[in-house]
Amino acid sequence: MSLLNTEVKPFKATAYYNGEFIDVSEESLKGQWNIFFFYPADFTFVCPTELGDLADNYEAFKKLGVEIYSVSTDTHFTHKAWHDSSETINKLQYPMLADPTHAISRNFEVLIEEDGVAERGTFVVDPDGKIQIIELNAGNIGRNAEELLRKVKAAQYVRANPNEVCPAKWEEGEETLAPSLDLVGKI
Repeated sequence: MSLLNTEVKPFKATAYYNGEFIDVSEESLKGQWNIFFFYPADFTFVCPTELGDLADNYEAFKKLGVEIYSVSTDTHFTHKAWHDSSETINKLQYPMLADPTHAISRNFEVLIEEDGVAERGTFVVDPDGKIQIIELNAGNIGRNAEELLRKVKAAQYVRANPNEVCPAKWEEGEETLAPSLDLVGKI
């Protein structure tokens, strides 16, 4: 069964955020767009490039009312140590969720049980707490924050315009489609 259009399951976690440890739960998500950005582990190789890319685009996400939560099965203490020791990770301004119990990774169905780490999974959650976008990558393939930003804009657009759909490669401001009998076979 797909997790699309399902509500985020209850969770409680500690995050490293702006020099502090904070508590985060599914209640923290309500009323805004959120991204859960799972990655295998701190102090690795592809992961910092992805988290740095998100950091470079964080202001664009914030302008859209989106909070980003990076998530790994490391502890919040490990997140702090990585943040303090890596020039790339030091620029992160979004919460780094700790999932040492693997509960969140299991909730989102990205846990690699035999390794105790998460897949590279991206989940966009709407203000009602429902998952609207899912992306999974193999561990050796990094993700692109600008493409994620485009997808978030599309998700926000169709939420605000429920009678329209965004075609492939849609960019903000471009034409959308209004599904109807008149369009059948004409695209």
